[in-house]
Amino acid sequence: MIAIIILLAVFALIAVRQVGGVRLQIWQIMLAGAAAALLTGQITPLAALASINPDVLLFLFGMFVVGEALAESGYLSHLSYSLFKKARSVDQLVLLVLFGMGIASAFLMNDTLAIIGTPVVLLLARKHVISPKLMMLALAFAVTIGSAMSPIGNPQNLLIAINGSMGNPFVAFFGVLFLPTMINLFVAYLLLKLLCRKDFRSGSLCHSGEHIMDRKLARLSKISLCIVVALVAAKIAAVFLGVGDGFRLTYIALIAALPILVFSERRARVLRKIDWHTLAFFAAMFVLMQSVWDSGFFQAAINGSGLDMASVPMILGISMLLSQLISNVPLVALYLPMLGHAGASSASLIALAVGSTIAGNMLILGAASNVIIIQNAEKRYGETITFREFARVGIPLAIANALVYWAFLAFV
Repeated sequence: MIAIIILLAVFALIAVRQVGGVRLQIWQIMLAGAAAALLTGQITPLAALASINPDVLLFLFGMFVVGEALAESGYLSHLSYSLFKKARSVDQLVLLVLFGMGIASAFLMNDTLAIIGTPVVLLLARKHVISPKLMMLALAFAVTIGSAMSPIGNPQNLLIAINGSMGNPFVAFFGVLFLPTMINLFVAYLLLKLLCRKDFRSGSLCHSGEHIMDRKLARLSKISLCIVVALVAAKIAAVFLGVGDGFRLTYIALIAALPILVFSERRARVLRKIDWHTLAFFAAMFVLMQSVWDSGFFQAAINGSGLDMASVPMILGISMLLSQLISNVPLVALYLPMLGHAGASSASLIALAVGSTIAGNMLILGAASNVIIIQNAEKRYGETITFREFARVGIPLAIANALVYWAFLAFV
């Protein structure tokens, strides 16, 4: 039970972010939680080290390098102008962010879009005098909802696609989830419009082109971005051909970072400025969540509940709630064997993917992409979203998302 108490304390501190006169950052709170788990013997040092997933950290490192180079060179500002110059109002801009970033996250993975998209939306907010909180929320909801419809949109979907006995995961996911995902992206716009209406100022937006500050770094960044897109396309093709198992997403990020790390004279500056705090957060999160997993608390609660764990509404509800506590990837790893023993249908597997994904819309810790966005915004721009501000929009949105997906899954 000590591990559960530590977990609850971490949640409470993330909610208030304040101890006396000291303002805490999310990575500091998670690091303290992991240290507490180690010091109280909830996990051994060797087990803690083994719990840290190097693939996730290396993937984030590679994408952080690419994202930092894009921002440092000025190419990201130039690219954002090209993508969003057609938006003539705040409403159109929010819709473009939701649908543009959402659809892209289905192919480039939500964490990738969170890394690249944060400086883009904050630049747009500053340039057009729009609430940065509105733009950060739009980005967070876009990459969460958009990633739900693809087997490579996020790590938990990939886990289900690989281990869930799906004949053709791309057809299974897109065939069922494309339309409800498009509806849910529009639902996100409606709820943002309703609950953040003061931030939707009237008047037209005036866009201006952005100059590239470092042309060589911009060229290398562009090459890196093209490598990401090309390798993702290759990964998709390899999966279709049944030969993509050994080609990890980590390789995509690291190969994409190579042009910058090898050929740029500014590599040292890029490395200094990447978001090391978020990498520390993830390492600490793996340790704390492993200690919670090892406690057996949630496994016993699920097994002893007597509920129909394979029904679509139960899967949606349990995966959305427990993803807030043990994170969505461990939750999926726990739930998949249960569904396998129960002879679960394709609808049950897709419900698990959907529930564990849109759980990210409820609370900040529900998705790693939320943490990436907030950590990046705090570090670079001094902007943030509080626990309450996120939950105020996120909880009703997650419930609405679940109802839309449930309605469509009823026909699978």
